[in-house]
Amino acid sequence: MSQVLDRVLGAARQLGASDVHLKAGLPPIFRIKGDLRTVRDVPALTREAIAQFAVHMMNDRQRADFETNLDIDLAYGTPDGVRYRVNLFQQRGSVGMVLRLIPPEVPGFESLNLPKAVLGLTDHSRGIVLVTGATGSGKSTTLAAMIDYLNTQNAYHIVTIEDPIEYTFRDKRSVMNQRELGFDTMSFGRALRAALRQDPDVILVGEMRDFETAQIAMTAAETGHLVLSTLHTNDATETVSRIISMFPTHQQQQARLTLASVLRGVVSQRLLPRADGKSMVPAIEIMTNTERIREMIEDPARTREIKDAIKEGLHPYGMQTFDQSLSALVKQRLVTYEEALKHTTSPSDFALLFRGISGGANAGFGGAGESKTGAGNDEFEIET
Repeated sequence: MSQVLDRVLGAARQLGASDVHLKAGLPPIFRIKGDLRTVRDVPALTREAIAQFAVHMMNDRQRADFETNLDIDLAYGTPDGVRYRVNLFQQRGSVGMVLRLIPPEVPGFESLNLPKAVLGLTDHSRGIVLVTGATGSGKSTTLAAMIDYLNTQNAYHIVTIEDPIEYTFRDKRSVMNQRELGFDTMSFGRALRAALRQDPDVILVGEMRDFETAQIAMTAAETGHLVLSTLHTNDATETVSRIISMFPTHQQQQARLTLASVLRGVVSQRLLPRADGKSMVPAIEIMTNTERIREMIEDPARTREIKDAIKEGLHPYGMQTFDQSLSALVKQRLVTYEEALKHTTSPSDFALLFRGISGGANAGFGGAGESKTGAGNDEFEIET
């Protein structure tokens, strides 16, 4: 049965899929360049087959956890060394799963088309840097590139706390210790507390999920450590509000003062199909914590002004809004104007920006929505 699963995953890699969805009664479904697609002439999977896939992936502890909680995150590796981040869950009485491909090597920062200001956030020796966005927006990859850069450039002790471990790092100039939730530690909070006693320079927390994690992360930043983490938020303003909301009401003003002091920057991401249809490209909002923004974090009545401060902070701070990032991507002919318009924060303002030149901006662009399976792929055919 594991051979069937590995063949499905092999097909997904061959087609350039980022995610694989397995549900009883349907054939495998692949996310390719942002869209869900099926493969022609592949039979539907039975609930028994998917349940066997799940059993094959889990150890005894994970099976007990899944039986109790009815969902679980884990990592799965195929015999050829390819790793996947997996979420198993129960729906309508049967097991479903979604697997995300983890590239075998940490991508180089230059290959990710990220602004240099993102890498500049790693220059801080203390504080908090957050990478935010929806599921599938590339947060983990951006963080991995930042950690790999720190690992290459500095003689640090870097501790990561992940659920599950995605990218595996080799020790370069730094000493790397990676801890996986459920195997090496039982909670983010416990591992984060322990990390403070492990002489760390940099701590990566896979996700800032709750009050305990946020509180300890801020304490770690206050006491001289660089903390990197993620949040499922859309932009910097929402990120600040989400963190503050994790604290009890009577602690929120103090939390604002602390966050304003330790926050170094927020990077928010959205992935868009490239104009040539070959892959995805990130649109990036970048906020660096200037004195002006610090005042806006401290004052709840002014937090909504952060977006304007970002818009006006390109020079000399390298900040940019999503709309500014999308504008640059269109001008660089990396995404089409129409695709950018779908993702803009303010479609009317964005349209005004390109009024009269949008036709020229799109001349010669490839069709981002076309279904392409890649050169030399004769074995699998995608449903349109």
